[in-house]
Order: sequence, then C-alpha cells, then structure tokens
Amino acid sequence: MVSTSRIKSVDFYRKIPRDLTEATLSGAGLSIVAALSMLFLFGMELNNYLAVSTTTSIIVDRSSDGDFLRMDFNISFPSLSCEFASVDVSDVLGTNRLNVTKTIRKFSIDSNLRPTGSEFHSGEVLSHVNHDEAGEEVVEDSVSLTSRNFDTLLHQFPISVVNFYAPWCYWCNLLKPSWEKAAKQIKERYDPEMDGRVILAKVDCTQEADLCRKNHIQGYPSIRIFRQGSDLKDNAHHDHESYYGDRDTESLVKMVIGLVEPIHLEPHKLALEDKSDNASKTLKKAPSTGGCRIEGYIRVKKVPGNLMVSARSGSHSFDSTQMNMSHVVNHLSFGRKILPQTFTDLKRLSPYLGQSHDRLNGRPFINKRDLGPNVTIEHYLQIVKTEVLKSNGHAMVEEYEYTAHSSVAHSYYLPVAKFHFELSPMQVLITENSRSFSHFITNVCAIIGGVFTVAGILDSILHQTMTLMKKIELGKNF
Repeated sequence: MVSTSRIKSVDFYRKIPRDLTEATLSGAGLSIVAALSMLFLFGMELNNYLAVSTTTSIIVDRSSDGDFLRMDFNISFPSLSCEFASVDVSDVLGTNRLNVTKTIRKFSIDSNLRPTGSEFHSGEVLSHVNHDEAGEEVVEDSVSLTSRNFDTLLHQFPISVVNFYAPWCYWCNLLKPSWEKAAKQIKERYDPEMDGRVILAKVDCTQEADLCRKNHIQGYPSIRIFRQGSDLKDNAHHDHESYYGDRDTESLVKMVIGLVEPIHLEPHKLALEDKSDNASKTLKKAPSTGGCRIEGYIRVKKVPGNLMVSARSGSHSFDSTQMNMSHVVNHLSFGRKILPQTFTDLKRLSPYLGQSHDRLNGRPFINKRDLGPNVTIEHYLQIVKTEVLKSNGHAMVEEYEYTAHSSVAHSYYLPVAKFHFELSPMQVLITENSRSFSHFITNVCAIIGGVFTVAGILDSILHQTMTLMKKIELGKNF
C-alpha cells in the first residue's frame, strides 16, 4: 500500500471528480473550435510531410556519361536535295567529320514537307572521278535540249541520257570532252534514225533554269537517265535515275551500252528493272523532289563545336546564289532520350524541368528570298546539364537543356545551316529533400498540445470574465 501511494504521488495528471467539474456553453464552443483547429493543422502538417521538396545548387559538371554527348535531330530542308545534302561535324579540338552517314537517314520531301517515298540512298561516292585528258578540240555530238523539245525527245527514245550542266562549272568543263566523244560513239553504234533506242543530250541550266529546277538539279554536272513511259504525270515531273560513276569516255559508253542492251529493237520494249550488274553500281534513283528531311544522331565531344548541313560533293559544282538553306527543326535535343512520361513524373520535383529540353522543336527558319542570295542560317546553342537526385543520392534522371539564339548572315561561299553548340562547365543539381517521421510526430504533438493549451487559457479567461460580470450584476441588485 505504501509503495502504491508513492507511485500515485508522481501522477502528472491528477483527476478531479466529475461532481466537482462544471460544463459551460462557452467551454463547449471553444472545445469544438479547438478540435476543428487540431484537425485542420494536422491535415496541413500531413500534406507538408507528404509533399516533395527540393534544393537546387550549381556545381562544376561531374558528368558520368563520358567525354561524348549524343545529339539527336530531325530537320526538314524544303529546298535542299537529298542527293547532295551533307551533315558535317567539327569542334575546337580539331575534329572535322565530313558527310556523316552511318547514323543519318535521309527522306525526300516536297515543298510542303510531306515525304515522297522511302529512305533516300545516294549512289556510290567515288574518292576520285576519272575524266578524259584535255587535248583535241571538242566536236559537239550530243543534242542540246530546251524546255520546248525536252518532253518530245524523252518520249521519242526509250533511253535518254541527259547531262545538266553550267558553262561556268569546273567539273562540267572536265566532263565536256568525254561526253561529246561518248555521244559520238553511241550515235555511231546506235543510230538515232535506224536504231532509235538511245540518245545522249545536254541542257544548259543557265539558259533553261526552269527546266533544271523542274528536274531538281542542284549540282553540276548532273547526269540523268530517263526511261520512256516513266513519267509521273500526277506530280508533273519525271521519275529518273542519276549516274555516279567515272566520267571518262570509256565508262560513259559502257554505262549506256548496259542500259541499251536489255532493250529489243522490235518492238521497243523497256525492261525498266533490267540493268546490268555494272550499271546498277553507278545508277541510283534520282530524287523525285527538291527537298530532304535529315534525321538521326551524332556523338560530339563536350567542347564547343558545330553541326553543319550543306550541299557537298567532290565532283559537282553548286550555284551559291540558287541555294536556299531554309529549314524546319522538327526535333533537336542532347543527351539520352527521355520519355514524356518521365518528364511528367518529374514535374512534382520541379515544374520547370524539361521546358528547354527541345527548345527549337517545331520552329521554322524560312528564307523566302527576301533576304537575298547566299544566306547562311546560324543557331547558337548553350547547353546546361541538369541532374535530379533522390534523397538517397541515387540519380533519377540526367538531361541537357539549352538556350537558342538564331541569326542569318550573308556568305561569300556556299550557304549552310549551322548549329553552334557550347556546353557549360557548370551543371544544375536538383536534390530531393527527405523528411523525418519523428519530426512529423513531434509537430503533430505540438499542434495538439498547443491548441489544447491555448484553448484552455481562453476558456479560463472567458469563464473568469463571465463570473466577474455576474458578481457585478448581483452587487448592483443589492
């Protein structure tokens, strides 16, 4: 019994008999207000505990993805032929990669950016194109074509081999002797009047600009093979092939013989798919439209550099005043591909994350000739890496965002579309903050105790005030 009494003496919560307590209307009101306040503050504290908070810091780039950065792009050029479209990469360390093709795909498109066929594959690119040595005076044996007789001649002969050239062109002048010699030999072998299976012709694109534009000629010389009956009347142009082989007399004659031999004299039957093995190596389907969509990716070093798209060939000349590098950026991003769902999930950490991941997407850069000729379109991209870490230090996502500034410049040389990129040495680090459960429980207890105590004080003050007012009122009555 003694020990029990001692234990009871340390009771912090001594009980008052119910008979000695008094319930009041004011106390009931304060109790309801206190309970609602506790419930509201508990909900606020629970929401704050469940909410994700982050801290953002700027640190020196500590990339773990190596020294190279992946660059994905999809760009449409309505006025650049896939035949000569070239993707080049360079940087300040001396890297200079020309005509990257391994990870690049090209699709012919029309002026409205609509695809016109399957993937475009250019012919075999020769490191050196052979020509006849200049010497004796050239006698012109090929037929000169104009817009007036072009269609007539193409319907007259089963095979028409046409050289689209420009008199000022260096490569055209190298081709001219062998072209005329080949025309003479073919004429002697397959007489146009007696045989009538093939003819070699030429078109001066400085005089017949519309005709060359109609056939999507952008580089000189362009040797096209037209087959009778292969016109695409719906699109008002000819379906033809391009020759990419050597340009000496022997090679040209051999190519033409390979085209003619499958065709019988009587009647003139075309074997549109019958080509010799030698011809198939140097003949490829020519672009049916004048535009090109270039898509793919490249890996670049993490130093300032350039991605350039231009017309390029080691055996053709280009008229820079006629080149139009207008383009539409369908997609351009850096780093690993991130699914849209991932960005949606990360919005809870940072509402601004991902807004600049593909800043140039869908933006057109069109030169409607109001800027004049020889216009280069340049884009300056400044890239910043953003890394999101969980509270345990595990990386949730690594993405690269960039700012873009574009401008145009008049160039003396061949115009290009240039994307200059520069990676910042700093990176943005977004870290998820963890919340302690013990801290949450402490705050809940503080809310309950604090509200209960404050309500008790208010109830006491209110009760004492009302008691005092009753005493004063009783005193007046007496």
